[in-house]
Amino acid sequence: MAEAERIIGTPDTPDDGGGQTAAAGAPAGSGAPGEQAPARRPGRGRRIAVLFAVAAFAYALDLISKMLVVSRLEGRAPIRVVGDLLELHAIRNPGAAFGFGAAFTVIFTLIAAAVIVVIIRLARKLYSFPWAVALGLLLGGALGNLTDRIFRAPGVFEGEVVDFIAPKGFAVFNLADSAIVCGGILIVLLSFRGLDPDGTVHKD
Repeated sequence: MAEAERIIGTPDTPDDGGGQTAAAGAPAGSGAPGEQAPARRPGRGRRIAVLFAVAAFAYALDLISKMLVVSRLEGRAPIRVVGDLLELHAIRNPGAAFGFGAAFTVIFTLIAAAVIVVIIRLARKLYSFPWAVALGLLLGGALGNLTDRIFRAPGVFEGEVVDFIAPKGFAVFNLADSAIVCGGILIVLLSFRGLDPDGTVHKD
């Protein structure tokens, strides 16, 4: 009964391609006596594809923007985008997102690598489209800043991240930071709604 309730709570049970969907009230064992039929939930492959597609898009956008900033903006005067409210100002950031923790570059590099591993492992039980988008944003942002940590000066795992978005009265950041923040906010909203990465909904 616990498994049946868990499937009922799933917000979107995709079609298996043959015109049949998983029946919430189907008996656990429909074969030989004592044999339990495995619960099959189609759609994980598509959710994983969404996760990596979002991650690839966020990563590519961050990488291209940083290449343009380094080649055309670094070492030059800031460019005003919206008067004094928003400027493009290239800086090198040894800390975490938004310039925090400049003295812990290696630690933040290891944390970013650990986050990437956790997201990839979590993808194995991913059946929720919103969670796929959220984790994709986190993965793409983490990969973007980790690339800087590894390949930029002053050295491997100590590289400084390229930041360039400078709102007035706020820290300078980049598109990878934005993807991480957006992914984190989406995860918080999904958690408040009770939606788990495997697609189930809990009310507690």
